[in-house]
Amino acid sequence: MVLTATSLSELNNIAQQILAFAGAERIFLFYGEMGAGKTTLIKALCQELGVVGQTSSPTFSIVNEYEGARGRIYHFDFYRLKNQTEALDMGYEEYFYSGDYCFIEWPEKIPDLLPLNYTEVHIVANADGSREITLNNI
Repeated sequence: MVLTATSLSELNNIAQQILAFAGAERIFLFYGEMGAGKTTLIKALCQELGVVGQTSSPTFSIVNEYEGARGRIYHFDFYRLKNQTEALDMGYEEYFYSGDYCFIEWPEKIPDLLPLNYTEVHIVANADGSREITLNNI
């Protein structure tokens, strides 16, 4: 499935479509260049899931936890990981296999640790400022 966002005002609608596309899947892997809009899209997804209050990138903390209307949500940013051992040390399995929503930025940093099933979200920033969002269920 391919979605196009031409403005920030469309993100809530796109977040609804992403959640509907994923169905029961709760693991989401976000791919895209720096500045493509991964964190911004995750904020819209959190809002759709009923998170009240501020959400932010867990760039330095690696993971942020939010409480939504449908349960816990974990937001990971693995950009600063030096190797996969750091994810092992933080106990990533407890999060990934909790049954809670997991939004994972920079999953390419932990290729051997990814679960078997997930929804891929690829974001490409176009020259006109729009974003093309491609979804795949794996």
